[in-house]
Amino acid sequence: MKKNNSLKSLTGYRELGVIAALAILVVVFSFSSEIFFTGNNLLNITRQISVNALIAIGMTFVIITGGIDLSVGSVISFVGIITASMMKDYNISVLGAVVIGILIGAVTGLINGVFVSFLNMPAFITTMGTMTILRGLGFIYTQGYPIYDLGKEFKLIGQGYIWIFPTPAIILLIVAVVAYFLLRKTVFGRHIYAIGGNPEASKFAGIKVRMVNVSVYVISGITAGIAAVVQASRIGSGLPTIGSGFELDAIAAVVIGGAAMTGGSGTILGTILGSIILGVLSNGLSLLDVDSYVMQVISGLVVILAVLIDQIRSRMSSRVEIKKTKAQLAVGEKETGR
Repeated sequence: MKKNNSLKSLTGYRELGVIAALAILVVVFSFSSEIFFTGNNLLNITRQISVNALIAIGMTFVIITGGIDLSVGSVISFVGIITASMMKDYNISVLGAVVIGILIGAVTGLINGVFVSFLNMPAFITTMGTMTILRGLGFIYTQGYPIYDLGKEFKLIGQGYIWIFPTPAIILLIVAVVAYFLLRKTVFGRHIYAIGGNPEASKFAGIKVRMVNVSVYVISGITAGIAAVVQASRIGSGLPTIGSGFELDAIAAVVIGGAAMTGGSGTILGTILGSIILGVLSNGLSLLDVDSYVMQVISGLVVILAVLIDQIRSRMSSRVEIKKTKAQLAVGEKETGR
């Protein structure tokens, strides 16, 4: 029993390992750079990670169901362009432009969800196609030029502060709390985990698998739309080139946070921690003047290591379940023999 309990603790509390890894990174960079553990730099890290963490929150919903959304990077670009254009070219208010931008993200997610869930198209191919289409539309709309001069009110979303905290960090906190509530405190959240664990069994249990799958892609589109608004506000323009590779960073954050790419597991806390690890790693290496190409290599190695750890953890969990099943069968055979 003690051995099983210890294995269960290893496989059941994934966030603890992520927190330990984060603590090690913080200690290493604190000793390596005098600037790292200053208040200004820590606040700067929270601003830097906000966009990736927002995207990753929506990605968490999709990955838990066993899907994937590669279109979010292009959503960042396209929504940023449209939001900027609504304000500059059509004199729409900041609130109106932001709502339009987020709605475009939601519609993109709806399209992805319908194709994946109702037309049974592979999520990888479908969302990659959407990614390419949106990227092309962004260049067509802007002719490759940025849309800038967006006004001070809009820039406050990505560059402002609420008391001493960056506005993007506050937005992230609100979205994270809502996402946590949906996943952990609602029937909808339980259905998401059930579908990721066993979609066929979920159908027999009466869960509307297709509608839930569509919903998670819509959520991913909405969070990407919010992230797009924050990103456009941070840089003060809508750029057709922005967002490239953001989808990979979001997936990396989810995986580092302990989610399994096969579905059925993942938490919002783990995803936020994964985003923080990537942000701390990027910030710390930048302070140490590490070449950007080397940083990409290191980030890739971190992702591979996270997946490897997840595979080991899954195998250990499977062994525990097999042992339990064998023990139950042995008990049943003894009782039958009696």
